[in-house]
Amino acid sequence: MGVMFEEHVLLTALRGFNPWWDREPPSVPPFHRPAFYICLKYLKHSRLQRAILLSGPRRVGKTTILQQIAVHLIAQEDYPQQNILYLSLDHPLLKQADLPQLLDLYHRVIHPKGKVVLLLDEIQYSREWDAHVKQLVDHHPEYRILATGSASLVQQYQLADSGVGRWIRVPIPTLSFYEFLRIKGETLPNVPADLRPRDLFSKAKIELVDLAVRARSLLPSFHRYLLTGGFPETARLEVALAQQLLREDVIDRVLKRDMSTLFGIRNSDDLERLFVYLCLHSGGIIAVKTCATALGTSANTVSNYLAALEQTGLIYRLPPVRVGGKKVLKARYKIYIVDAGLRNAILLRNESMLSDPNELGLVVETVVLRHLFAYYYQDVPKIGYWREAGSRKEVDIVVSSPSYNIPVEVKYRDSAVLVKTDGLIRYCEQGKVTLGYFVTKQDKDFAVEACGKAEVLRIPAHIFTYLIGQAEMTSVQRQEP
Repeated sequence: MGVMFEEHVLLTALRGFNPWWDREPPSVPPFHRPAFYICLKYLKHSRLQRAILLSGPRRVGKTTILQQIAVHLIAQEDYPQQNILYLSLDHPLLKQADLPQLLDLYHRVIHPKGKVVLLLDEIQYSREWDAHVKQLVDHHPEYRILATGSASLVQQYQLADSGVGRWIRVPIPTLSFYEFLRIKGETLPNVPADLRPRDLFSKAKIELVDLAVRARSLLPSFHRYLLTGGFPETARLEVALAQQLLREDVIDRVLKRDMSTLFGIRNSDDLERLFVYLCLHSGGIIAVKTCATALGTSANTVSNYLAALEQTGLIYRLPPVRVGGKKVLKARYKIYIVDAGLRNAILLRNESMLSDPNELGLVVETVVLRHLFAYYYQDVPKIGYWREAGSRKEVDIVVSSPSYNIPVEVKYRDSAVLVKTDGLIRYCEQGKVTLGYFVTKQDKDFAVEACGKAEVLRIPAHIFTYLIGQAEMTSVQRQEP
């Protein structure tokens, strides 16, 4: 190290990032997101010799979870305070030293030996991070490692020798509707904590009516959630300010800085134009050649940029799914912006959106997709859409695994009619699916409807998303060690 980075300079920085070494731990938000419980479970699993990667878009609370983990472990007396090391690896000072140098300083001055919880924030900014973590995982079982970074890090390195079997990924999406209510301190309806949408198929009509009445108070908050989206930092802000911060984060930091650092993308103007194009066409089938022509660039560039946007956690790409033995067209992806509020911010959509049926329907479809991705991710399901080639009948979202096949159609309109020729019914018939969801707007639609050999639950979107978010939280809390 040069004179500017003598040990006492770095040591001062380390003490600043780890205030619990010398005094009481700092105050952290009391509300814990599902990823907190999942990370805690993995850290305490004595036979899990892997590093944990907490990955997701910017501003979803990854750093907050690392700090909450540190405070929780100290409070539970699982680890002495000096045994927990947090490093913000995108800090200008810490970027000048590699991970072994920082650990050497830590062990010589703060904590000579013994077990360590190593919390590495923004790990992609540390030089040769993959080789250094490999060394720790393979030869230093006294370390428990939790890192934050882009989801692309695992995808990029999992096929390389240095990455195989050494990482376990915990994705952290934007807030669910349930989390949004909790963070804002809203009054929650009196609903059983373990109630899942699937349980409603066996409920009597009068029970569904009662649930609709109890959940009616959620509607104003649901509309606010549709506008501002699920970023924790902006949940309590006014719409205009929330959207300004999201635009600055995505355009200035993610598209112009992070994408260049992670993927070597130099033409940020083309990337920005593509992202705006995707915002305008979110929820639609994106043909790469058509998109490239509209933007005046090559199909190969568009394909590369789409892959990068997906790995950075800014878009969902849904492939077509097959039913029975029928083939599907390749590479006809539906693309959604990962958070409805982010799309609204880029396109300057304000409260007037709530009176536009087409805009509102697309936003609700995006919100429903986000909840399905988050709730089912531990099963590693396939999530796509279905379209019948001849009739062009469609199912918006299909979640499938070896043990279930769940079609979900979203019709957020004042009058949502389900007829036998609709895509949802045709999919259930052709795929021999027995249960499906028809997500609507009006709580008067709340009912279980027999459709041939299948049962379809007509359920208002605010109830559907609330129950999924609550069930996700309940599920991970039960896993807490």
